[in-house]
Amino acid sequence: MPDSAESIRVPGLFQRGDFTLHSGEKSGIKIDCDALTDADLDTIAWMLRDRLPLFGRVEGVPTGGLKLAALMERYARPAQSGLLIVDDVLTSGGSMEEQRAGRDAFGAVIFARRKPPSWVMPLFMVAPLLIDGG
Repeated sequence: MPDSAESIRVPGLFQRGDFTLHSGEKSGIKIDCDALTDADLDTIAWMLRDRLPLFGRVEGVPTGGLKLAALMERYARPAQSGLLIVDDVLTSGGSMEEQRAGRDAFGAVIFARRKPPSWVMPLFMVAPLLIDGG
């Protein structure tokens, strides 16, 4: 049995503990978007639709952005030339930049742990809770 409530990890969108994020950073909080239901993601896509420029194509950053990208495809307008890149959580921005690969695109994420690059729009900002002065 864990010694304290601080060390208990309960499944959910927000989890407390000692985590190493995809970026390699250490954090006291994990945002687990796998906890979002299909209905949650559908509503998130709908919310993003009104906040983004028109786009003709959408790509999701593997693996966190793939479900959201599939839902955003219904809002794509083939006559538009814009490329939308989506992901679930932005920490350093490295995955988004890698997916962009220098192409002309704009992006959206569900959660950003810090200020994203100017081409990426976060739906929600979450203050970082980093461990060990990170």
